[in-house]
Amino acid sequence: MMDQLEIEKNNNIKSAKINNALGVFILSFGVVVLFAINHTENTADAITNLVAGLILVGIGGGMMIKARMTIRKNR
Repeated sequence: MMDQLEIEKNNNIKSAKINNALGVFILSFGVVVLFAINHTENTADAITNLVAGLILVGIGGGMMIKARMTIRKNR
């Protein structure tokens, strides 16, 4: 029978894997938004896409890094 600590480690790893996958999705969506800068009509749209893309890339990258650190710590 697994003790409580082992169950908690497994749950942390599962949550980290989900966060890693979500981070990859958000990061890739941010990259798509950054590429959309080339297809904007005016400067305000380009700046909006730049800021939104950088925020998404930052959030996605941070989620991936945090999840991978959690996975490495709990193995």
